[in-house]
Amino acid sequence: MTIDYDVVIIGGSLAGRYAALAATQLRATVALVEPKINYGFFHHQAINKITKLAHQLDDTLGIRIHPSQVDSLEKPQISVVWPETMLYAQGVVSNIEAQHSVANLAALGVDVIVGSGQFQSSPHLAFAVNERFLRARTYLLASGSRPAIPDIDGLQATGYLTLFDIWQSLKETTLPKNWVIIGGVPQSIEVAQTLARLGCDVTLIVKYPYILPSVDHEIAQLLQAQLEVDGVRVLTQTLVTQVKRIEDKKWVQAGDKAIETDEILVAAGQQPNIESLNLAAVGVKWHQRHLVVNHKLQTTNHRIYACGDVIGGYDFANLANYEASIALKNALFFPRLRVNYRCIPRAIFSHPMLAQVGLTEAQAKRRYNRHEVLVVRQYFKTVIAAQIRDETMGICKLIALRNGKILGAEILGAEAGEVINLIALAISQNIKIQKLTNLFPVYPSFSAIIEQVIKAWNQQKSNSNIALQELLEGFFHFRRDWNF
Repeated sequence: MTIDYDVVIIGGSLAGRYAALAATQLRATVALVEPKINYGFFHHQAINKITKLAHQLDDTLGIRIHPSQVDSLEKPQISVVWPETMLYAQGVVSNIEAQHSVANLAALGVDVIVGSGQFQSSPHLAFAVNERFLRARTYLLASGSRPAIPDIDGLQATGYLTLFDIWQSLKETTLPKNWVIIGGVPQSIEVAQTLARLGCDVTLIVKYPYILPSVDHEIAQLLQAQLEVDGVRVLTQTLVTQVKRIEDKKWVQAGDKAIETDEILVAAGQQPNIESLNLAAVGVKWHQRHLVVNHKLQTTNHRIYACGDVIGGYDFANLANYEASIALKNALFFPRLRVNYRCIPRAIFSHPMLAQVGLTEAQAKRRYNRHEVLVVRQYFKTVIAAQIRDETMGICKLIALRNGKILGAEILGAEAGEVINLIALAISQNIKIQKLTNLFPVYPSFSAIIEQVIKAWNQQKSNSNIALQELLEGFFHFRRDWNF
């Protein structure tokens, strides 16, 4: 059998393009097959930035920015037309598209094939697209995912938007005023807050007890409180049972509440884009929400690898790129690398930002002896930079062992995404807390929260050692007094 490429990447996501560029740097011959990439993530980031600036102006100068017609003159206001906001977002996306263009990929040696195809098993393993059969030593699935739509009575007939198309679909001169968002995923939190800060009435419906089940409950409650301060109505432990249209309004039955709304956003999770790939014919297994892969990111066909949200989980770009790096090296060379997510940070672009790395407090106490785990909390109000910028709402929660090994951290606060990167680096290099005492960050900066955490850890460890010593002394006195 003639081999055309070292690796064929079945893309459709940013992780696919990342993998294609990485393959050229490894001097591999590579083909990238992709239909069309959705840049909705960058649309949201651009619009999110505008709402953050609007909120800061409102807080600091009393200047209120609205995306639609101004109705009140309580404060000085600036009317921002929604199409202009979208125009700004589209400009940002256009610049990003240019940087990741097909032309740039082709100039670097990637054979880019635009279209959809499927695997063929006979006579040899190949990927068929545009009447071509692409034969490679290995294949990488990075086809991404699409919104999973829950089975709710009346939802299809009534109509809805998804995270995939929300911003591209809103081309009217004004935003819909009332929104119901169904589902608790990171992106639904971001969109709910963005819409609320743009002056919309937003109801967020989550079936779990907390808005984000994978986040430390203490942090999740603080974030929920911030959402409610911004005007988001949060309904937890609530199921949507029915949706219907009455005249020109949409109605959502959520638990025992009937909610009237202009628009519905469904954000209940993702499902992989794999239906058209003919995976069963080449022995690749999958579940409803993800492909089956091992720790080396091999599918059940050892020549086919996968990365990104096609294998499940939340859609985090840096996580997908990490998986692409591991999968690609295993596909091109001896497959020895295994994924280890403990030092890969995640972030939710809320205001303030929520960032995580490693284990939560609950996970750490399940995995280790509870008495060996120390949990340290420090609040942003103790950080000078936070006081200067008037962004004192926030907390840094560090989880470590008594010997100084860092197990994880969660930060809710300004610049949390930058601060968490330092802690992630420390975890990846097995740097213990004691070594971080040599860190003297720029002053004033939000990284100073790490200094505060180190001091608190030293104090907490000292106090716990004294308590343990007193307990042991009491035990020995007890033995002596009773002649044991």
